[in-house]
Amino acid sequence: MKRITYISNFSRSLTRKEIKNIGIVSQTNNARERITGILLSCSDMFFQILEGDDDQVDLLYEKILKDDRHNQIVCLASELNITERSFAEWSMKVIILDKNNDILVKPIKVLLQTLRESKMALANYTHSGILQAIENGVNPLTLTPRYTEKIILFADIMSFTSITEKLQVTEVVELLNQFFTICTSEISAKGGEVTKFIGDCVMAYFDGDRANEALQASLDILSKLEVLRDRSPVNSPLRVLYVGIGLSKGTVLEGNIGSQIKKEYTIIGDAVNVAAKIESLTRKLNRFLVFSAAVKDGLSDHWKLLKMDDFYAEGREAIVEVYSIDDSLVSQKSDFHSLKQEIKDQLELIGNKTLEPCKQSKTLFILYDQ
Repeated sequence: MKRITYISNFSRSLTRKEIKNIGIVSQTNNARERITGILLSCSDMFFQILEGDDDQVDLLYEKILKDDRHNQIVCLASELNITERSFAEWSMKVIILDKNNDILVKPIKVLLQTLRESKMALANYTHSGILQAIENGVNPLTLTPRYTEKIILFADIMSFTSITEKLQVTEVVELLNQFFTICTSEISAKGGEVTKFIGDCVMAYFDGDRANEALQASLDILSKLEVLRDRSPVNSPLRVLYVGIGLSKGTVLEGNIGSQIKKEYTIIGDAVNVAAKIESLTRKLNRFLVFSAAVKDGLSDHWKLLKMDDFYAEGREAIVEVYSIDDSLVSQKSDFHSLKQEIKDQLELIGNKTLEPCKQSKTLFILYDQ
């Protein structure tokens, strides 16, 4: 048998009567499928334990994942090969904790609220693929590493060293957060996965057949950044937020990588290194977006492609062909040295400020600057 424990938020306000009706329907259906368990309701949250035959529990959990009354479902535990039921006498026992002030109920309510807060905090730090595995009742540590084809995206802030030298720590953090928010939003909207932030750089990937989506996400990032610069006040640090984006495609190793103490679900391989190298070429080529021939080959015909320079990537014998597209968002209005000077001039307009707090953090940022 199998036992699943999950927690979820209400997707909309539910009355006590609606919650009780969920229990009545569940009792009938679960008795038929020989599923037992308990459902706790507290504030706007469900906590439920289901147990029974593996297939029946999986089918019911799949229905719950699609149920529009649930939101932000997280599987807390998925126990296999259980031999004894914990709730054998209940096809589904519903307990509504709201308005119940019993001394034993109070700590349970606190526990559930703490679980929810911890879950929400964890979601901000965790790879969405890991969260998806947890929500599906899969232990992420059991995910098997595999070779797969991916399109890798690297996005890096231009002249970041100058920015850290001129701005206060709080301003640098605000600029980074704006950049990361835009990248995460646009990449996720096109089906990509942000795998990590490396200093002032975003690393993400798309499935190998999603070249159009990867390119469009890149353009959307550039578009949002242009709007952000234009709408920011004259003395705002956001007016100097320019980025270079590089895309490559190839076979990578995807999976849990790390030590016994700390692991990271990520991708490694030659395509990752090539994407980082290609991104660095945006300064030399005076383009905000460049990509490899492998990415170009997966694009549809409606893009206006531009052949750029070839280059040798360190550690590779083959020449890497680099492309861009004919689009006003991609073309730098001047060469990179001129843009770099414009950024410095803009930073001067922001005004001289006390730099000591910022200098203390400068080394951490410079390590990743291109």
